[in-house]
Amino acid sequence: MTYTVTVEPIGEQIEVEDGQTILAAALRQGVWLPFACGHGTCATCKVQVIEGDVEIGEASPFALMDVERDEGKVLACCATVESDVTIEADIDVDEDFEGYPVEDYTATVTDIVELSPTIMGIHLKLDSPMTFQAGQYINIELPGVDGARAFSLANPPSRADEVELHVRLVEGGAATTYIHQELKVGEKLHLSGPYGQFFVRSSQPGNLIFIAGGSGLSSPQSMILDLLEQSDDRQITLFQGARNLMELYNHELFEGLASDNDNFTYVPALSQADEDGDWQGFRGYVHDAAKEHFDGRFSEHKAYLCGPPPMIDAAITALMRGRLFERDIFMEKFLTAADGAEETQRSALFKKI
Repeated sequence: MTYTVTVEPIGEQIEVEDGQTILAAALRQGVWLPFACGHGTCATCKVQVIEGDVEIGEASPFALMDVERDEGKVLACCATVESDVTIEADIDVDEDFEGYPVEDYTATVTDIVELSPTIMGIHLKLDSPMTFQAGQYINIELPGVDGARAFSLANPPSRADEVELHVRLVEGGAATTYIHQELKVGEKLHLSGPYGQFFVRSSQPGNLIFIAGGSGLSSPQSMILDLLEQSDDRQITLFQGARNLMELYNHELFEGLASDNDNFTYVPALSQADEDGDWQGFRGYVHDAAKEHFDGRFSEHKAYLCGPPPMIDAAITALMRGRLFERDIFMEKFLTAADGAEETQRSALFKKI
């Protein structure tokens, strides 16, 4: 059985199969609904049912209170429909968002590379090309791991039949442990994508700042490669933070890009540089490297941040003190077990994986 869901105020209509959630159907038909956790606990995907019969599903009572249920509100990530339905959603889609439909893929592992002592590079070949925006992510299923896990795409959209992932080993993380210890070349995996609202706002003027920490480099790598391939003429500056030189992966790639492109600058920073006596680069935290490079003034830029929460928070503080407005800062945080995150599937925020 298939039902029609009309999404107001945009007037879009989507077809929802019996047992399929409203959110899943919308994303697979290129209709963006706001969401974050994807499993009924954060309330980001809350919508109002205007007409029709909807089954609430496993929505957390904290995310969807009893009074809201009585008012006809549901969480799109949990709710299924039992008739044709009209919903009203708080949709604020950025004009630069392409809205590519989510699709399913079978991928073959073609290479596994040790990028650093804690980060593996995973290369996959897709059974069909994936159209996506640089900065988006995929959900991947792994043997013996309950539920899909999300990882950012590190390859540019021009390599549409490939997937490159940067996976940091998380203590106690079932998915990352499997990838680091058991995944083999030739193995076939199922994944879906693209997901996410982390992408370059191409229509907005201003030079670009990227600040990345750890495996958070993956999204900025995809974005920067795409920008340079498209001959974007804005000045692009990447600040990459790591504890030590062994953890500073792919720096040769970015040094080469900086040498070949006059509009690209690469600034690596080591927070524990004392361990690397020969290190000639910046010694300290990556946000301090950005402050020094721009003399503490960031106005007229757009900033894209990706990494662990402490790095993101410190970078936001530095940027805003340097006269960059909140509207000019875009981010994606990685939350791990050390941050107290539950082991859940990620959407807008990266959960423990």
